[in-house]
Amino acid sequence: MRYYFAPMEGLTDSIYRRLHHKYFPGADRYYMPFMSPTVHRSLTAREERELPFADAEGFAAVPQLLTKVVEDFIWAAGVIRDRGYAEVNLNLGCPSGTVTAKGKGSGMLGDLDALDRFLDGIFSAAPLPVSVKTRLGVTDSEEFPALLEIYNRYPIKELTIHPRVRKQFYSGGVDMAQFRYAAENSKNPLCYNGDIESLGDITKIEEEFPNVQAVMIGRGLIGDPGMLTPGGADVKKLETFCSELLEAYLVAFGGSRNAMFRLKEHWGFLITHFEGSEKLWKRLRKTTDLTEYRRITEEIFHTLPRK
Repeated sequence: MRYYFAPMEGLTDSIYRRLHHKYFPGADRYYMPFMSPTVHRSLTAREERELPFADAEGFAAVPQLLTKVVEDFIWAAGVIRDRGYAEVNLNLGCPSGTVTAKGKGSGMLGDLDALDRFLDGIFSAAPLPVSVKTRLGVTDSEEFPALLEIYNRYPIKELTIHPRVRKQFYSGGVDMAQFRYAAENSKNPLCYNGDIESLGDITKIEEEFPNVQAVMIGRGLIGDPGMLTPGGADVKKLETFCSELLEAYLVAFGGSRNAMFRLKEHWGFLITHFEGSEKLWKRLRKTTDLTEYRRITEEIFHTLPRK
């Protein structure tokens, strides 16, 4: 089984990926949060920073593109190839309203003819292998068989399926019946993504779907960064990891406000693995003072038992 770290906007940036790999090796690939190429044919300063040359990464990373325009995809895929990457991932899964309102992400799943034309265009000219991340549809998982029929027409390097529809966002149950349909009918290699919180969850996927050779984990790995590392994440290593993340973000953001804001997003997942954390989490969410932030996180690490 191969283990992938899912792309999570605002969470798994280049700083996080580098430090996670340093302290908690175990992910076979890190998928990068999406880039949205435009007709301007240039990378923004942020995109330059978040798309280092592949040999600078020190681990396997896969850039992800979010677009509905064939020409924009092909241009960006060329840039990705020239920076040394061996694969580009197409995002057809993002459920964000600001994304789907523009007909991107999972918003593309509502017009199968347009999606088919788009895939035909990119697979006819893509300069490197293309993998795809998708949902089951827009409003009803019964949309999925017709969607899979389209995916089966193309040489997708790997099809990652999050078995929810767009309108669910990340709530409600995953539809494992439709994922089973994919496992039985997909002509492309599959990767499972959705609600993996522990190694036990991975084992269930392995046992139920022996022909599925990869899982992609997002929120579960943010909450338990050492899930895939032998021995897991002991408190001391986790504290060191979070401390180095903070110092790196202080430099990157040029101040404490945005650095703490970024780390609080991570703490929203991390805190669920500490018992009796309600009061300290409330204080941590409210603080705007760096010294107090450090004091609260130290108290969490040194006084609360890990679940």
